[in-house]
This record gives sequence, C-alpha cells and structure tokens, in this order.
Amino acid sequence: MSIAGPIAAVAAGLALAGIGQALAGLRSVRRFAREPQTVSRDRPALTLLKPLYGDEPLLEEALASVCDQDYPLFQVVFGVQDAADPAISVVRRLQTRFPNLCIDLVIDPTQHGRNRKVSNLINMFPSARHDVIVIADSDLHCAPDYLSRIMAEFAVPDTGLVTTLYAGLAANTSLAARLGASAINHGFLPGALMSRDLNREDCLGATMALHRSTLLSIGGLGALVDHIADDNMLGQLVRKTGQRIRIARTVPATTVPEHRLGALFSHELRWSRTILSLVPVAFALSSIQFPLFWAALALAMSQTWWGAGVFALAWITRAGVAMAIDRTLGMAAQGRATPVASLLLPLRDALSIAIILASYASDRVEWRGQMMHTRPTEPSEPDLPRQVPQELPPQGTVLS
Repeated sequence: MSIAGPIAAVAAGLALAGIGQALAGLRSVRRFAREPQTVSRDRPALTLLKPLYGDEPLLEEALASVCDQDYPLFQVVFGVQDAADPAISVVRRLQTRFPNLCIDLVIDPTQHGRNRKVSNLINMFPSARHDVIVIADSDLHCAPDYLSRIMAEFAVPDTGLVTTLYAGLAANTSLAARLGASAINHGFLPGALMSRDLNREDCLGATMALHRSTLLSIGGLGALVDHIADDNMLGQLVRKTGQRIRIARTVPATTVPEHRLGALFSHELRWSRTILSLVPVAFALSSIQFPLFWAALALAMSQTWWGAGVFALAWITRAGVAMAIDRTLGMAAQGRATPVASLLLPLRDALSIAIILASYASDRVEWRGQMMHTRPTEPSEPDLPRQVPQELPPQGTVLS
C-alpha cells in the first residue's frame, strides 16, 4: 500500500491548520490596531542606549529617526567596542545634524561575558544621565512619537518593562531582503500578537524600556551578559518582580540588510536556534504556520484536483492575509516596511521549513562574527560581579 495518500492527507490537514492560524494572526493584528492609545502627560527625561557594530545598511537613516523625536528631554548614548568601528563616523555626523540633542559616544573594548551586545551596554551604562532607560537596536526606523508612545505605557499600574513590535524594511531590492522582510511582517509580527492574546508577555528585544530602579533590582545588565537571548532573560527577571510587560502602540521597522540568500539563511537560523533553546515545543508547533509548504506537499503526494485546490486556497489566503496586515498597520504605505510580494510566498514558506529543520542540527549560532551556543552554559571567565558592574566608572573613552 502506498504511503503517498496518508502523507497527502496529513499535509493537507496541516495546510488547513496553517490557514486558520494565518486568519487568527490577522485578527490579532486588527485587534492591536483598534486598541486605544494609552494617554499620559508624564514624559520624564530618559536615556536611550544604542549599541553599535559596524556601518550597517541604512544605519544613519535609522539612527537619525531616534534623534529626531518629538520628546521634550532625552539623551542618546551610542557605544562601540572598537575605536576603528566605522559607525563612529556616523555618530559624528549625527552630532553635527542634531546640535541641540545630548549625544554621547562610548568607546570601550571591555568584555564582561559571552554576550558582546550586553557587554557593550554595560560599558555604556555609566554615561546614562536619566532614570528611565530605553535600550533599542541600532537598525530601528522609528516614527517621531516613538519615545512618547513608549513612555505612555508606564502610566498603566504595575508596568515594569515596555517593548515594541517591529516590521521589516528591506535595505535593497534583492530576493533575500524581500523574503526577510516578509518573514518579519507576515510571520513574526502576527505571531507575537497572537502570543499576547494568549496572555504571554514576551520582551521583544528591538526595544526594551524600564526604570533604572527596576534594572538594578534584577541584578543590572550583568544578569544578562552570559545569555544569548538577553531580551528573554530580561523579561523573565522583570516578571519575577511582580511587574508586567506591555507593548507600546508604535511599530518601528528593522532593517533587513541581506543581499544573498545564504546570509539571510544564516541570520534566520540564529533566530530559530535561539527560539528552539527557549521554547522547544512551541518551536516545533510553529511549522504549522507555513501552509503553502504543507499544501505543496499535499499536491505533490496526491497529484489530484483536491490537492491543487488546497494549494490554491493556501496561497490565496496567505497573500490576502499578508496584504491585509500591510493595510491595517499602514507601515508599507508610510515607507517604513516592505509590502508583501505574493509570488514569493511559496518560496518564503519553503525556506522557513528548511530553517526549522536545520535548527535541530546544531546549537551553534554566529552573531556579528562571534560563534556562540544557544544551550545554557556556565558564565564565562573571569567570573565578574553580576550585581553592580554598571555602577563602576567607565574604563573606555566617553565622547560627547
């Protein structure tokens, strides 16, 4: 007896489940878009920490967007670990473009643990002048009210940490960049909102805002320095204090810089292996959200009209949902996200399944030239104090 029939039936069932999940994701996006904006007149002075590494595509545009905020008083601290880092020249241009903004640059090679980004933040932290700390990725493109919308969420009682969703903005017209943007806009973003609807409170690492007192109460940045998923750990530690994590009503865009599919594969593989190490069951179940792959498998195994019908239904639904997400958030129309390319969706789903399978092959990931393991390990040597490293005087150079 041929096994093609049972395989086709199972694949078709998974495709239909994926169609249902896509529709549920769209519902979550629309619910988020309808939520009223939290109103608060309290806009305290804050410090924005921006760790940098190299001159990434669209870097100056992204950094300029956070310098050009409609917010009364804030400081921006940029940090690099190499005095020859080309991002320094970008910071210098921004200091000239925004002479009335307090922009500081920290150059300090000190390494405090496995996570270089957190080590950079530890070096930068002593330069933070204000009690509200916003940590944001270097590649975020933000609306002028980005900081105001983040701070408004602290008006809700018991809020300990505020994070944001993010969309994908292709830095070029390559196939890789467009596929990467689609994964964020039509996969990650609705998925994050569905998790929120199920009462999960995840910290999404592109933006992490909290009060200095909260950060110190959980052990400071040193508590994160040996974790590859520092955002996840920060969220867990804040939740343990009894405080909540809220998502601000703003959606910045993150740059998708890849020109080549190999580079995109490597980048997304790092994300996937990190998620696998944190939530292995949910990671395995996430394969359902790629209905075009399962529909194509059902068609190949069955070679029937109903298989073709399932594939057509999956493609139409995926394309319609993606376009509806773009329209609901309005990011693509504003030029802060890359719109869906419907013809690429089958390739996008196939690539996502390939990455899921590859995630099980190893726990090694490459991040900005550094090879790391996603499995928990003992802290790196030397065993530095984890409670107050950010209270030490800076060892590097601080340039205003």
